[in-house]
Amino acid sequence: MNSLKLPLWMNGLNGRALAAPILIILMLAMMVLPLPAFILDVFFSFNIAIAIIVLLTSLYTVKPLDFMVFPTVLLVSTMLRLSLNVASTRVVLTEGHTGPDAAGKVIEAFGHFLIGGNYTVGIVVFVILTIINFTVVTKGAGRIAEVGARFALDAMPGKQMAIDADLNAGLIAEQEARRRRTEVAQEAEFYGAMDGASKYVRGDAVAGIMVTVINIVGGLIVGMVQHDLDFGSALKNYTLLAIGDGLVAQIPSLIISTAAGVVVSRVASEQDISGQLIGQLFAKPQVMFITAGIIGGMGIIPGMPHIAFVLLAGLLAGAGYLARQKAQQAAGISPAEAAAQAEAQNAPAPEVEEATWQDILPVDTLGLEVGYRLIPLVDKTQGGELLRRIKGIRKKFAQEVGFLSPPVHIRDNLELKPSAYRIALKGVEVGAGEAMNGQYLAINPGMVSGPLPGVETTDPAFGLPAIWIDASAREQAQAMGYTVVDAGTVIATHLNHLITTHAAELLGRQEVQQLLDHLAKEMPKMVEDLVPKLIPLSVLQKVLQNLLLEGVHIRDMRTIIETLSEQAMHTQDANELTAQVRIALGRAIVQQIFPATNELTVMTLDSRLERLLMQAIHAGGGDGAALEPGLAEALTTQTETAAKHQEEMGMTPVLLVPAPLRALLSKFLRRTLPQLKVLSHAELPETKTIRVTSLVGGQS
Repeated sequence: MNSLKLPLWMNGLNGRALAAPILIILMLAMMVLPLPAFILDVFFSFNIAIAIIVLLTSLYTVKPLDFMVFPTVLLVSTMLRLSLNVASTRVVLTEGHTGPDAAGKVIEAFGHFLIGGNYTVGIVVFVILTIINFTVVTKGAGRIAEVGARFALDAMPGKQMAIDADLNAGLIAEQEARRRRTEVAQEAEFYGAMDGASKYVRGDAVAGIMVTVINIVGGLIVGMVQHDLDFGSALKNYTLLAIGDGLVAQIPSLIISTAAGVVVSRVASEQDISGQLIGQLFAKPQVMFITAGIIGGMGIIPGMPHIAFVLLAGLLAGAGYLARQKAQQAAGISPAEAAAQAEAQNAPAPEVEEATWQDILPVDTLGLEVGYRLIPLVDKTQGGELLRRIKGIRKKFAQEVGFLSPPVHIRDNLELKPSAYRIALKGVEVGAGEAMNGQYLAINPGMVSGPLPGVETTDPAFGLPAIWIDASAREQAQAMGYTVVDAGTVIATHLNHLITTHAAELLGRQEVQQLLDHLAKEMPKMVEDLVPKLIPLSVLQKVLQNLLLEGVHIRDMRTIIETLSEQAMHTQDANELTAQVRIALGRAIVQQIFPATNELTVMTLDSRLERLLMQAIHAGGGDGAALEPGLAEALTTQTETAAKHQEEMGMTPVLLVPAPLRALLSKFLRRTLPQLKVLSHAELPETKTIRVTSLVGGQS
C-alpha cells in the first residue's frame, strides 16, 4: 500500500509552528467579525489564564534569559486584550439594551463584583486599578528595563574581555566561551526589547480608561436615542458592561505588568524568586525574634487588635526558632554533637605517641594554601568553583605545553591572613596574594574611563593596577572598561601564570618517565631506541627542561626524539643537544612567538659588539662569566632599552643572534629581561621575512 506523501512545506508544519499564525488570525478576526457572547467568555477566560501563566513562569525563572520570549509575549498579550476590547465594545453597544449579560457572563460577573450596587464606587475602583497599573507597575518596570538595557550595552566590552581572560587562562573551553559571548549579546537584546515592549503595556493602560469612558458615553447615547431607554436604565446597563469589560482587560494587564517588573528587577542567581524570598527574607533568626518582640509589644497596647498582633508575633517567633535550628544543622552542629564537644573538652588529654617514619611527609611539588575566608572556594561541599578551574588549568597546560603537571595539593593555613593565599613549589613560596571572597577584582588594562570606589591593590599575577569592588559595582566597572574577575579567578590566573613560568622545574624524572610511557603506546620503537640505548633519562630530562626554561613547548615529541636519536651519536652534552633540538623545532618556536605572520620584527647586535662577544666566548671557553663587567653592563642596558622600545610598539621583544651566542645571551639576559626571547639565525624558517627594528650596541 502506497504511503501518502505530503509536500515539504506541509511536513515542516507542527502544532507549535501553527500557534503564532492562528493567534494572529484570531486577533484580526475579533476586530472585524462580530462574536457571540459565549465566544467572548471563552476568550476572556483564556486571556486571564495566559496572564497567570506568564506571572508564574516569571516567578520560577532563574535568570531573565530563561524567559527570553517575554518581550514578544508582552506584545502579543497586549494586542489580544485590545482585540477583545474592540470585540466586546461592538457587543456592548449593539446588544447592551437587552440587559447586563449582553456581552457574556464574564463581563457581567466582573461588573457586579466590582460595582456591588454602587456605580460611583465601581468607577472609582476601576480608575484606581488602572492608575496603579499605569503609573506604578508598568512605569517602574519600563524604567528598570531602560536602565538595564543601557548598562547591558555599556558592559558588553568588559564582559567580552572577562570571557577572553578566562579562555586564555584555561578556565573555560572555546565552546563555553562562545556560549557566554552569545549570552552576553542576548542579554543586551533582551533588555532592549523589554524597554520597547513596556511602552505597549503603558499604552494599553491608557487605552483601557479611554475605551471604558467611550463605552459608557456611547452606551448612554445608543440606549437613550436608538432604544428609547430612560437615563437610569441606560446608565445601569452600560456602566455595568463598560466597567466589567474594562476590569476583565485591566486585571490580566496588571498581572502581566507585575510579571514584567519581576523579570527585569531580579538579580541573576541560581535560585528562583520563591527560593530567594524564603532564603533571604526569613533566613536570619535574630531578625525574626526582634520583629516578633516588636509586633507582640504593639499587640499589648490598649486599643490594638490583640489577637491578630499576638498571633502574628507567635508565628514569627516560631519561624525564627526553625531558622536557627536549620542554621545549626547546616553548620553541622546538633545538640548531641554540642554535648559531645563539651564532654571532649573536659576529658583528659590522650597520651602522645612516639615519633615514627610515617610522621615524615613528602614535600608537595605544587601546593596552594588558603586563609579561612577562602575555604569555601576550595571546599566541594560548599560548591568550591576553584577546584574545577584548577582541573581546567592542568588540562590546558598539558594540551599546550606537552606534559601533565603534578596535581595541586590544597590545604588551609590558619597562619595566613583570612583572605590570603600562598602558592608553593616543592615547599618554597613562589607566589602569594589576597583574594576577597564575595568581591570582584576590577583590573585596569590601561584604557578605563575613570576611577572606582574600593580597595586599591595590584593584580597578583601580572602586577597591573586593580581595585577590589563590591558585587553591586560589577556592571559599572565593566562598562568603564575594567576587566572584572571574581576571587576564584584571581587565584586560578595567578596559579596558571606560575605553573607556566616554572614549567621546567615541574618536569621531574617521574614526569619524563610518564611522558615516555605515554609516547611508547604510539611509537614504541623510537622510544626504546633512544632511552636508555643512546642517552640516559637524565640527559633527556635536562634537554626538555632547557626548552621549557625558555618557554618552548614540548608537544612535538616526535621531532625531539628523532633529533636526539640522530645527534646522540656525536655528543652527550645536554646543552649541545638542546641547540640541535631548537633548530629542528625552529618553525614551531617562531610560530609560538609570531603567530599568523610571515614578517619577524626582531632586534639584532651591532657587528662590533657581536665580534667582542665572540672573542669573549672563545677566550672563556663558552662561559658567560668571561664577559668583562663593563661589556656586560653595556650589553644589559642597551638590550633593556631596545626591548622597551619593542614593547612600546606592541611587539614581542626578540633578539636575533648567531648560533654560538644564543645560549650564552639567553642565559645572561634572562634574569633582567625574562620576557626577552633570544633566537639564532639557524632557527628561523627560510619562508619568513626578517625586519630589524633595533640595533643593540649601535650607539656605543
